Amino acid sequence: MRIGVTGASGLLGSQLVKALRRDGHDVVCIGRGTDADVRWNVAEGELDAAACRGIDAFVHLAGANVGQRWTAAHRRAIRDSRTLGTALIARTAAALAPRPAVLVCASAVGVYGDAGDAVCDEDAPTGHDFLAEVVRDWESSADAARAAGIRTVHLRFGVILSRHGGALGKLLPIFRLGAGGRVGDGQQWMSWLSVDDAVDIVRFAIATAALSGAVNATAPSPVTNAEFTTTLARVVHRPALFPVPARALKLMFGEMAEATLLASQRVVPRRLQEAGYVYRHATLERALHAVVNA
Repeated sequence: MRIGVTGASGLLGSQLVKALRRDGHDVVCIGRGTDADVRWNVAEGELDAAACRGIDAFVHLAGANVGQRWTAAHRRAIRDSRTLGTALIARTAAALAPRPAVLVCASAVGVYGDAGDAVCDEDAPTGHDFLAEVVRDWESSADAARAAGIRTVHLRFGVILSRHGGALGKLLPIFRLGAGGRVGDGQQWMSWLSVDDAVDIVRFAIATAALSGAVNATAPSPVTNAEFTTTLARVVHRPALFPVPARALKLMFGEMAEATLLASQRVVPRRLQEAGYVYRHATLERALHAVVNA
C-alpha cells in the first residue's frame, strides 16, 4: 500500500513509519519540514493533492503538544492544529481519484473529561472541559472524508508509554533517582498503552474493514496513578516516596494539570477487543518492563 502519514517525526509517528516500511509499504511523510515527502501548510490550508495521488490510506497524527501550560495562544494552537489539519487531510482525501480506502486519525481519551471511577467504553458520555471540546471538534473535522465514503477511524489514545519521550520519557530519570511518587492523591485512573501496541493498533485499524468511528486505543487494564507509580518504581528498582501535590501542579500548569495529570479516565478498548486485536502488553508491569528495557 501507499500510505500518507502526518506527524511522522513524533513519538508514535517515527515508530509507525519504520514499522510500515518493514511491512513493505510505500510511506509518504506529510509535514512542514524540508525532509517531508509532501509539504503542507495547515494555517493556509495548503496541501499538494497531486503529490497525494495513489495514496491508499492516510494516517493523521499531527497536532500541537498538549503537555504545557495552556495560555490563550497555546489553546488556539492545540485546537487549530487538530481541527484545521484534520479538515485539510479529509478534504484532500475526499477529492482524490481514486479515493483512499481509509483515514486513520489520532484522537484522545481526553474526550471523556474527568469521569471519576466510571468505566468508559466508546459509548460513554463525553466531557465538558476544554480538551473534551477540542476532541469532539477534532473528530468532526473529518466529516468530508466520511461524506465521501472513506472509512474513517478515530483512535482515542491514552498515555503512550515510551522511554524515548512522552510522559514516561520525562518520568523515568526522576524515578531512576528514587525521587518519584504519585500525582495528587493518586486515585485518578490512567489509561495507558505501550508504544509497540500503539503502532500495531494503527496498522490494525488500516487493515480492519470492520473498524470505523471512535475506537479507544488503550490497554485493557487501566490503573490508578498510585498503582502506576508503584509499578514503575518496582520496575526500576527504586522507591516511590515523593508525591507531587495537586496544588503545586495547578499552580505550575493551571487548567492543563486539571484536565490531564489530575483527571480520572478509566477507559476500556471494547471495540478493539471485539474486532480481535491481540495486545503485546496487556498489563502495566509487562508493558513497563518491555518499554524501559527496550
